[in-house]
Amino acid sequence: MTPTHRLAGLAAIAASALLAAPAFAQAPQDPNLARNLAATCANCHGTNGQARGDIKPLAGVSADKMLAMLADYRSGAQPATIMHQIVKGYTEPQLQLIASFFAAQKPKQ
Repeated sequence: MTPTHRLAGLAAIAASALLAAPAFAQAPQDPNLARNLAATCANCHGTNGQARGDIKPLAGVSADKMLAMLADYRSGAQPATIMHQIVKGYTEPQLQLIASFFAAQKPKQ
């Protein structure tokens, strides 16, 4: 690769980074976004992660542990009936919000 090509490549990378910068400077986040995203889990895992029956409760599970479990579902390392499909519908930032929401909930006593 010639120095000219290398410089052109670096310029293209820098231009891409500058164009992407506005995407990172987001408007203030909806304070209910985490709760709203987590609400989609209620059908199986119960309101606020308070599951009933044989489904795993999510309330009080650490965010790191939940993110690891979700990554396993996404990759296929953890067998599932539906979770592997559901988790692929969320971005990493959305999954972080969901995991943080459930980690903050009190587990059933």
